[in-house]
Amino acid sequence: MRQLSGLDATFLHMESSTTFGHVSGLALYSRPSADFDPYEVVYRRFEALAGRAEPLHHRLVEVPFGLDHPYWVVDDDFDLDFHVRHLGLAPPGSDRQLADQVARIFGRALDRTRPLWEVYVIEGLSDGRWALMTKFHHSAIDGGAGVVLLNMLTDTEADSEPDLEPVEIVPEPMPTPNELVRRAVSKIVSDPVRAVRLQLRLTQGLVDAAGSPIGSRITRQVRRTVRTVTRRPDSDNPTPVERVKLPLTPAPPTPWNRTITSHRRFAMRSASLDTLKDLKTASGGTVNDVVMAICTGALRRYLIHHEALPDRPLRALVPVSFRTGEEDVPWTNMVSGVVAELPTMTDDPVQRVALCHRAMEEAKRQFDLIPADTIAEGAQATSPLLATAATRLASRLRWADRANLLPNNVVISNVPGPRSPMWLSGARMENYIPISIVTDGMGLNITVHSYLDRLDFGLIACRELVPDLWDLLDMHFQEIDELCRVFGVENRS
Repeated sequence: MRQLSGLDATFLHMESSTTFGHVSGLALYSRPSADFDPYEVVYRRFEALAGRAEPLHHRLVEVPFGLDHPYWVVDDDFDLDFHVRHLGLAPPGSDRQLADQVARIFGRALDRTRPLWEVYVIEGLSDGRWALMTKFHHSAIDGGAGVVLLNMLTDTEADSEPDLEPVEIVPEPMPTPNELVRRAVSKIVSDPVRAVRLQLRLTQGLVDAAGSPIGSRITRQVRRTVRTVTRRPDSDNPTPVERVKLPLTPAPPTPWNRTITSHRRFAMRSASLDTLKDLKTASGGTVNDVVMAICTGALRRYLIHHEALPDRPLRALVPVSFRTGEEDVPWTNMVSGVVAELPTMTDDPVQRVALCHRAMEEAKRQFDLIPADTIAEGAQATSPLLATAATRLASRLRWADRANLLPNNVVISNVPGPRSPMWLSGARMENYIPISIVTDGMGLNITVHSYLDRLDFGLIACRELVPDLWDLLDMHFQEIDELCRVFGVENRS
């Protein structure tokens, strides 16, 4: 039995009837032969992995009354047939049909009475390929843990012969409600001021960054008082840091910054990674700067088309991993995020690349003010009962339609992938597109993933807020064309 961390549990607390805490990956594979059976291969792989990887055979046990974060326990009624599923597309099996099927699957919550994952083998694609869609709850894995699981699932050689012998899943004694309550009460009694100290530490970093001498003086005095009363050393007192602009004000409104429904739309397309590397060299920035500029230009085009372009820059939440690779347990969340301004107000594509570079440099320094471990500790002290109640109340009141409070408009994630081919029993992976979360007030998510010599764009949105998502995807590629033109680069996409 292992308790979820505060960050893990955050993705449970955020869920409502329209907001889901799971993430997906869509891998496209070629067939090594005409008689290749993708479902049989995938079923045998997960049968072998089920006893080896905790997220596959652990299910949730909630603490009564929401007194503490839930626990993972070994499922005492594990059923692989429930988790591995098989379906086919109707002819002609186009990319849009596949994307629509992915969106429908993604728009359904996972069953919390079972291990929080599903995989779908999807056949019937027009070019003979087949797809594997994985769907895992974010409380069980983050991007780094997902890479660990993907490496366990796939092969590095076409003719690899992995160990497919199943490992027995041994159930453990299920904790009783009384035992869980006793554990929770014991933790509360043993450290009653922990949450207060964490909040003060976070506040100190914010007021120092904002340059408020009065606020800084008051906060430091309160921290000294708490330190004196509890007689605990406080070695984490923030030292003066460079003044950094923090995104404390609401982001400008856009059509997708409203209350979402449970319906999703997904769109995907592949670009040449070499083209973006050439743009990186020509612009003097990084590949990530170019990706951010492409997304910025596409969002600008889309908002102009809908006569909804704000006169202020949009803001992007950019996920950042603080995983070191030395964690004792890989199956947990080690992810935070920074907020970067997107220069959607400028019509000069060259200037947009330069401004995106500056914005990302500014965003990276936000970690100096609010370290990732502070955010993780703060999440650990969050009340599950209050967090869940707040999410449900906000959804019921449709707060995103009444007040624009979020400091960011969109999630943009650029994930570097492997440069060597990956295989599954002789089937070669051709593309891999991660699919992430949309929430009330932020109904659009853009993920870019590199694999081999390709860069795959995956966009997911609330179906009602961004009904023309494929048009927005096309605008990303129009922006690549424009950047190639102004920088004199050949577009190999």
